[in-house]
Amino acid sequence: MFRLFDESTLCFAAALVATGVGLVAGLRARRNVADWSFVAGIYLLALDRFFAGLSLLADTGGAVERWQQWRLTIVSVAPGVWLVFSLTYARLNAPGFLRSWRWLWPAALVVPGAIAVAEFGQLFQVHSAPEERWVLVLSGPAKFLYTLILPLSILILANLERTYRAAVGTQRWRIKFMLLGVGILFLSQLYTASQALLYGALGSSLETTRSLAMLVALAVIGRHLLRTTKFEAEVYPSQSVLQGSIIILLAAGYLVLVGLIAKLATLFGGTSAFALKALVLLVAMVLLVVLAQSDRIRLHLRRWISRHFQRPFYDYQTVWRKFSEGTAEMTDTTALCRNTVKLSADVFQALSATIWLAGEDGDRLEVAASTSLSPEKIAATRPEPAEVALVLAHFSAHPAPVDIELAQTPWAAAIRRWQPSEFPDRGGHRICAPLGRQGRVIGVMVIGDRIGGLSFPEQDMDMLGCVADHLTTRLLNVQFAQRLVQSKELEAFQAMATFFVHDLKNAAFTLNLMLQNLPRHFNDPAFREDALRGMGKTVEHMNRLISRLGQLRHDLKLELAPTDLATLVARCAEPLAANAPQAFTRDLPVLPAASADAEQLQKVVTNLILNAIEATPADGEIRLRTFAQGPHVGLEVADTGCGMSPEFLARQLFRPFQTTKKTGLGIGMFQSKMIVEAHGGRLTVASTPGRGTTFQVLLPLHGK
Repeated sequence: MFRLFDESTLCFAAALVATGVGLVAGLRARRNVADWSFVAGIYLLALDRFFAGLSLLADTGGAVERWQQWRLTIVSVAPGVWLVFSLTYARLNAPGFLRSWRWLWPAALVVPGAIAVAEFGQLFQVHSAPEERWVLVLSGPAKFLYTLILPLSILILANLERTYRAAVGTQRWRIKFMLLGVGILFLSQLYTASQALLYGALGSSLETTRSLAMLVALAVIGRHLLRTTKFEAEVYPSQSVLQGSIIILLAAGYLVLVGLIAKLATLFGGTSAFALKALVLLVAMVLLVVLAQSDRIRLHLRRWISRHFQRPFYDYQTVWRKFSEGTAEMTDTTALCRNTVKLSADVFQALSATIWLAGEDGDRLEVAASTSLSPEKIAATRPEPAEVALVLAHFSAHPAPVDIELAQTPWAAAIRRWQPSEFPDRGGHRICAPLGRQGRVIGVMVIGDRIGGLSFPEQDMDMLGCVADHLTTRLLNVQFAQRLVQSKELEAFQAMATFFVHDLKNAAFTLNLMLQNLPRHFNDPAFREDALRGMGKTVEHMNRLISRLGQLRHDLKLELAPTDLATLVARCAEPLAANAPQAFTRDLPVLPAASADAEQLQKVVTNLILNAIEATPADGEIRLRTFAQGPHVGLEVADTGCGMSPEFLARQLFRPFQTTKKTGLGIGMFQSKMIVEAHGGRLTVASTPGRGTTFQVLLPLHGK
C-alpha cells in the first residue's frame, strides 16, 4: 500500500507541476498558434497524470477501467495538439508548414480522439498480475489508437529535430531546452506505445515511468521559461519532406531492436525484465544521439584530434565545399547572408555570427543576418555615422581579421557595442573580418560567443578571412546580378510601355483623320453619323487599352475562338478607309473560321492598314484580300507606297525600335509578328523600294 501511495503521489505531483508550467506559459503566451498549442498540450498532460493517479488509487477494477478510459482519451487528443506545436514553434515560416500539413494535423486532432470517444468503455479490460497492481489488456480499437499515436509521436520528434537543426548560434541556445523537454515527453510516449503494441497490454508500473519522465521534461521546460521571457521565433526550417532525420532513424532502430530482443526473450524465457531492458535501450540510444549533437563535445573532440594527431583543425576542402554549395544558388542578399551566418556559426562552433553591410552612401551599417541579434537589440545598438566611418576607415587600411577584444581603439569599441556578448564571462573573445575588395569595404562580419569560451587561434583567423573573401565575392556577384535584372526589367518595361503608346498612337491617327475631314463634310448628316460612330469605337478601344495596361508585364495570353477573318478585316478597315485619301480595294470572300483571338488580331490588321496608309501617297492604292490556303486562312495587305530596302527587311523590320518613319516608334511590326506567331501562324512580307509592299498573314483554321 505504501508503494501504491508513492506511485499515485508521483502522478499527482507531475499533474501539479504541469499545471504550474501551463499557467506560467499561459501568462507569457502571445497570440500565436505555437504558444497556445503548447499551453493546451501541457494542460492535457496534466489531465493525463491526474487520471493516472486516480486509477492507481482506485480499489476496484471498474474504477481503474473508468479512470484509464479517461486517461487514454486525453492521450489520444494530445498528439494532434503537440503536432501543431512542433510545426509552429520557433518557426517564422510556420504558416507554410501548417498549409503543407493541412490534411495531417486536423486529422491527428480529430481522428484518435473520435475513436476513443466512440469506443469509450470498451478499450480494455483490467486483469491482476503478480508483479503489477493491475494490467490493462487492450482491445482492437485501443491497439489501433496506439498504432496512430506511435507514428504521430515520431513525427513530432522529427519536427522538433528539424527546428533544432535549422537553428544556429544563440537561436539554438534559446530554444534547445524547450525542444529537449518536449522531446523527453514524446520519447516516453514512444516507449509506452511500443510496449502497448508489443504486448497488447499495459501494466501499472508504466505510470511511474511516465510520471518520472514528465517531471524531468517539465524541469527542462521550466529551465527554458526561466531563461527566456517569451517563446522565440527566429528559425527558417526547410519546407522539404523530412529526410535524413536522426529521430526517424533512431525510432526505426529502436523498434527493430526491441522486436528482436522481445523475440529472443520469448524463445529463451527471459521476459520478466524485458520492459526495463527496453527502457534502458531507449535511454542509451537517446543519450548517444544527444552527445553526438552536442556542439561543445564536437568542438573539444576536434581540438583533441588536431592537437594529438597533428591534423589541421579544419578540413578546408570540406568547409569550402559546404560554403560553395550553401551559397552558390543564392540570388538575394538577405538569403545569402542568412545562409552564411548559419554555416559560419557551425564551422566556428560559435553562437553569435553577424554580418553588417554598408549602405550605398557609406555612412551606415545595417544587420543583413545574425544568429544572435534580435530586432530589439539591433534597434538599441544602432551604429552612429561617426562610428561607421571609423570602422570602414580602419578596415580599408588594414583588410585583415582582428580580435576586437584585444584592440583598445574607438573603432573596436564601436563594434563591441554593436555586437554585445550573450555570455560576457564565458563566451570568449569576439573576432571581426572586413568584407571588401581593393580598399572598398562593403561590410564586416563578427563571430563571438564561442562554445566553451574557447579562443580563436591563428587557424580560426585564417579561416575567417577565407570565409569573408568568399562572401565578399558572392555579395558583389549578387549585386551585379540584381543590377542586371533591374536593367532588364527597365528595358522590358520600356518595351511594353512602347507597345501601349503605339496602340494609342494608332487610335490617335484614326481620330486625326476624322478631324482632317470634319471641316469639309461637317454638314453631311451621314458623315457626322459615321464620324461619331468611328470616334465612339476609337474611344472604346482606347479605354480597353488603358484597362489592359496592368497586364502588359505578363506573357501574351490568347482567348482563341472561331473568327470570321473577312468580317474582322472589314470592320477594321471601314473607319480607316473612310478617312484616308488613298483608294481602297477590298476582296473579302466568305472563308472558313480561323482560330484566333479577335481583339489581338484586330491590332495586327489595324497596324498593317495604318502602315500602308502612312507609306502610300494620296493618289496611291491599298488592296485588302482574304483567301484560303490549305489548313490556313490568310489576309493580304498590299500598297503602292515607298517600299523598303532588302537590308531593312532582313535585319530591322521585325525588331523593336527600328523604323523608317519620322514619327514611328518601331514597335508595330514587332508586336504584330509576336501576336501572329502566338496564334501559330506566319507573317511574311515582300517589298520593292519605290513600288510598294505586300504583307501576308496566315492563321490556322479553327479545329485544325
